Amino acid sequence: MSRIGNNPVAIPEGVTVEVKDNVITVKGKLGELTQNFDTVEVKVEDGNVLVTRSAENKESKAKHGLYRSLINNMIDGVSKGWTKELELVGVGYRASNQGNKLELALGFSHNIVMSLAPEIKVETVSDKGKNPIIKLTSHDKQLVGQVAAKIRGFRPPEPYKGKGVKFVGEVLRRKAGKSA
Repeated sequence: MSRIGNNPVAIPEGVTVEVKDNVITVKGKLGELTQNFDTVEVKVEDGNVLVTRSAENKESKAKHGLYRSLINNMIDGVSKGWTKELELVGVGYRASNQGNKLELALGFSHNIVMSLAPEIKVETVSDKGKNPIIKLTSHDKQLVGQVAAKIRGFRPPEPYKGKGVKFVGEVLRRKAGKSA
């Protein structure tokens, strides 16, 4: 029995939810998101979204909590938005942006220039004496996570000195290194 799937999702003010032909559409002040669903039933009743199983087979039970969580993330995204922050740790590592183009200097022979989707807003913060920080903001949680993972993948943090691109607040497992 899915404990998460049984919880109703509250719809805040300014957000509209429509269900039509196995597609749910959520509109809010920050944007619009759609999601296909199957093997579950989605109903909108008195300011709540209810997800119920249509059958008691293994696939329905597995997708019950999944679709409830996806709908909850969509509603939170169009009302509040999602933010990921990345920190560049290393000497000479820099980040700058012009609009939706992000330029990264990560110790390679050339800078990495990455153009981001129009749904994502990027901001770079470079304070003297502190590591540069990249802030990614969007209404789509999946898109923000995917772009953040791609940026982190250019130079993942290494375990000896901790140099690389890491999430703010991420705890790295450090190694002792060579003992003399």
